[in-house]
Amino acid sequence: MFQRKHLLGIEGLKREEIDHILDVADSMVEVSKRSVKKVPALRGKTVVNLFFEPSTRTRISFEVAAKRLSADLINFSGSTSSLSKGESFRDTVLNLEAMHPDIFVVRHGAAGAPDYLTTFSDCSVVNAGDGFHEHPTQALLDALTMRQHKGKLDDLKITIVGDILHSRVARSNIFLLTRYNTRVVLSGPPPLVPEEFINMGVEIEYNLDKAVENSDVVMMLRIQKERQTGSFFPSIREYRKYYQLNKERLKKADKDAIVMHPGPINRGIELMKEIADSERSVILNQVSNGIAVRMAVLYLISGGGDEINN
Repeated sequence: MFQRKHLLGIEGLKREEIDHILDVADSMVEVSKRSVKKVPALRGKTVVNLFFEPSTRTRISFEVAAKRLSADLINFSGSTSSLSKGESFRDTVLNLEAMHPDIFVVRHGAAGAPDYLTTFSDCSVVNAGDGFHEHPTQALLDALTMRQHKGKLDDLKITIVGDILHSRVARSNIFLLTRYNTRVVLSGPPPLVPEEFINMGVEIEYNLDKAVENSDVVMMLRIQKERQTGSFFPSIREYRKYYQLNKERLKKADKDAIVMHPGPINRGIELMKEIADSERSVILNQVSNGIAVRMAVLYLISGGGDEINN
């Protein structure tokens, strides 16, 4: 069962809590298939999207999730707020809290910003990505997608490829997947996949051809240039040669392997266009599942039980 006031990360969650969120998300998938895609579960509640970094999928899916639960929604953009006039993060939040919202959904470039918010706010807080620390709802939607296509999370080989060092998505996925009986393999240029990740219970294989062998899931990540402060590989051409998922490499995975990507995709760099748009790709399924998972999270931290009101 999930009885927490906040969702700040995956690291502190138990397997049973993760399973419960995914089970509730399954019921939210059904809501999104109705002709009227709305339930009154959060009627009278107010959700504030506090986004201090650019976002497409995460921000819009939280917005859709809140509206499908009948919550009132406020979208906040740091670039058009009083932050540009010198107002502090804390003062911004306290002024918004004076308007009596119930939930803050926070994306921020500084690791720990959502945790910090809980020290002075009485609202529930959902981490929508903080620095390269965690992105819990992305890991949950990834897990839901894997469970839908594979029927389970145990006994899978999952290979995560790319800029692991700067990826909050990778960290949250590692925290989640290692709760299960999975084999998680990381691959990418050595400077972007430091050996310290082994301490998180995963394997590292720098040869991508070997890494994808017999994989059930291949998750590709983009190069996060906006978070990099140096040169981590010789050139994009070299990166494509050694770490792009192409047709030949995908043949080495299990014949029923699925390909995932949290987006945005840098087509032609980490992933061939033909694979991104192929039947093996579940990338758009991930986007759809993002709404269901975020509905489940908003519902549960608001005190929701097991049943969704019609």
